[in-house]
Amino acid sequence: MTETQKWSARLSELGVTLPPVVPPVAAYVPALRTGNYVYTSGQLPIVDGKLTTKGKVGADVSEDDAKAGARTCALNALAAVDALVGIDSVVRIVKVVGFVASAEGFTGQPGVVNGASEFFGEIFGASGAHARSAVGVAELPLGAPVEVEVIAEVLPEA
Repeated sequence: MTETQKWSARLSELGVTLPPVVPPVAAYVPALRTGNYVYTSGQLPIVDGKLTTKGKVGADVSEDDAKAGARTCALNALAAVDALVGIDSVVRIVKVVGFVASAEGFTGQPGVVNGASEFFGEIFGASGAHARSAVGVAELPLGAPVEVEVIAEVLPEA
């Protein structure tokens, strides 16, 4: 990010509005800063307090719907980062971990988590390129098909 570039302006340019931070469903905080890094808790595809879809990918949920859900998870993660340090403090997205509730035999987890990765690329360009894991799991909280957590490098505290 250059000194004059603002991620908030990029979001506006893309017509993206950060939602309110999704309240935790258990004993944790949505995001935590340590040094120049912000770690988000796993974010679910929640919009207006409700899961956008439930079930396992490859059975109840299509790969395309799960990919869209991963994008929603990424948006919720950015909302948590923004609430903690401000979106314009982001230097780069360092790592994305995506969990996909997978039906037996489903092996398309990387394609599902691309929903988050591609979204970060749209917003942050080269600063959105990140290391990543895409993991298939048996179940996720609340019956969600996908969950995404993020590590972002941010500007030093003033």
